[in-house]
This record gives sequence, structure tokens and C-alpha cells, in this order.
Amino acid sequence: MKENDMPLPHPTRSIALIDVNNFYVSCERVFNPKLVGVPVVVLSNNDGCAVARSNEAKALGVPMGEPWFKLKDLAKQHGIIGLSSNYALYADMSNRVMSILREYSPDQEVYSIDESFLDLTGFQSRDLISYGQHMRKRILKWTGLPVCVGIGSTKTLAKLANHCAKKRPVFNSVCNFNAMLPTELEHLLCQIDVGEIWGIGRKLAPKLQALGFNTVQDLKRANPDRLRQQFSVVLEKTIHELNGTVCIDLEEISPPKQQIMSSRSFGQPIRDYNSLAESITLYMSSAAVKLRRQQSFAGSVHVFIRTSPFKQDAPQYSNGITIPLPSATDNTMQLVNIALWGLKQIYRPNYDYAKAGVMLSELVTAQGVQNDLFSQSGANAENGKNCTLS
Repeated sequence: MKENDMPLPHPTRSIALIDVNNFYVSCERVFNPKLVGVPVVVLSNNDGCAVARSNEAKALGVPMGEPWFKLKDLAKQHGIIGLSSNYALYADMSNRVMSILREYSPDQEVYSIDESFLDLTGFQSRDLISYGQHMRKRILKWTGLPVCVGIGSTKTLAKLANHCAKKRPVFNSVCNFNAMLPTELEHLLCQIDVGEIWGIGRKLAPKLQALGFNTVQDLKRANPDRLRQQFSVVLEKTIHELNGTVCIDLEEISPPKQQIMSSRSFGQPIRDYNSLAESITLYMSSAAVKLRRQQSFAGSVHVFIRTSPFKQDAPQYSNGITIPLPSATDNTMQLVNIALWGLKQIYRPNYDYAKAGVMLSELVTAQGVQNDLFSQSGANAENGKNCTLS
């Protein structure tokens, strides 16, 4: 056996990324099996634009974000079904998946509503491909949702392995880069477009291709210092991660907090309510996971949105709402419903929103929860009671 065909020694890290396939569509299919095998498009709340597509819809050329009125002829021709989005349902299904995954590793980072990283370092005595298959089968059995598992020595490689697990049937939905021979992995990376790397994106990929970096393997061989000078430190870290050096670690679990905030500045301004609602759903789902992780319950919910204060030539708007809860809760669906109700109260059209977020406050332990016999969490929010605008 040649030297470069020798198996790799056990890497210092084994990071898994578990991703639910076509998450919104898969959630809808759990509760309506007649949708399986049918081209399905999930639309924003006002049935305006496609926010999720089944593989069948993608094969018909349905683009992400396409307005439904432009799809009606195609839908009639091919029997495409359009469904209104149900963010509260998706948040609840996400919570179920993340709870299952928590049993497979003590170190978990919920990256998005349908993705989670697990640190499997120290699990090398196990067959991690079989371990990934066990996760996949349990999630499918307990929730009805299909997932793919990618494993690598860094988060960037785990994301890339997940891409291979999803796109290449030979892996049967679980791909472990750490188990491959060096030549085998190199051959695979030579076949993957550089734009598929986590963090590269559509804008950066053409610039890299113009410099001759067409595949993942091309970028892996690149000089990180030179590309840092030409682009950014982020790209430098990406190259190091492709070569197995950890630069992006899992989020550490911190001591219990008195408040939990989840917010983000948008890469591009957002105007429509439905895009804001999707973001708020994601942020609240993430905050609820952190809430349960520290075994706390929230007594109030705060939601805020704002335009960019740095664009003084554009119309400015900033608002927030605090919603006291009749009884503290850690239930994702309740918290999402409350947050979305709050968003409706403060949203104003015709503004370019630059940031949105949620905050959970008045946190208590399980012993400090006082149950309300006459109402459920969120009941007052639905009736618009006891809400404070800021």
C-alpha cells in the first residue's frame, strides 16, 4: 500500500452536522402523507413567495423566492401544491429533533431551525457512520422527518460532508470524511464546486473561480495568508478548516443567564413581514433551546425590529414590544406564537429593516414556575393584554 493511501490517524476532532431535508416541506408531509412524492412549495404567510421547495418542485425549476402568481401556470401544468407556512409548527418540530440529538452528545450547538452540530470527539471507538445512521433512523421514526448527517474534523468539513450525504446516494444519507483514505477524500473534493463551501456564497464563488479556484480541493491547496490579504480573515479561516485546523468552534455552554437574547443584523435589508416572521421564528427557536439547556422558564418575551441608524438618508423606524406571560414557559411553540403576535403589533410596511431579535426575561427555575389554572401561556398575547410598547 502506498504511503498516501494509508488511512488517516484518528483526527483530534469529530464534528457532526445533522440537517433536516427540505425542512418546511418535510414538516407538512408528516401531517399530510398525500404530499409525499408530489411537488410542494411552502409559501410566505400571505401566499406571496416560495420559501421552501420539495425536491420534485426544484426539479421542475421552481426558484427560491418566486412569487406564487408567477408559478400558477407551472403549478397547473405539473400539479404543484402551494401551502401557507406554519412557523409555529416548524418550531415545534425543530424542538423535537434537537431534543433527540441531545441524547447523542453532551456538546450540541443548534445552528438553525433545521441544523445542529454535535461534537463526537472521543466517540472514535464507535463506528461513527453507524452512529449517524442510528440518529437518522431514530429521528425518522420519532418525528417522521428525514435527515442527513455529515462528519468531519471541523465545522466547515462537517457542513461539506453533509452536502455530500444529501447529494450523493452512495453515502446513504451519512458521510464521514474522517473515515476516508486521503486519496479518496481528495478525489471527492475535486468534484465539488467551490461555491458549495460553507461561507463562500454566490458572490465570492465567481471571484475565486476567476483566480482558478474552481473546486473545494483547489481552495484547500490555496495560500491562506495571501487570500486573507486579498479577501478577508474569514476566507483564511475557511482554508484552515478545510485542512483540518479548527478555527470555528462549537458555541460553549455558558452559566445560567438572567436574560437570553437572540438577534442578528441582516445581510440585506428586509421589507416584507413574512421574511421578518421567519427570522423571528428562527431566533425564538434558538433562544428557547438555550432556555431549556439551562433548565429555565421565561416570564416575558421582548421582540424588536429596527432600520439601520447608519443610513440617515433612508426612512428610520425602531420599535419593540414586551409581553408579560401569565405563567412562565419553556415551550417553543408558545414562545414563537407570542413573538409573532408581538411582531404584528410593531411591524410597519415600507421600511428597510436591518436588524430584528427577541429576548426572554424574568427567567425562573422549574421550582419557581407558578401555573395558571385559567389560561395558557400566550392567551393574553392573543388578546393583546398586558403588552408594553417601547
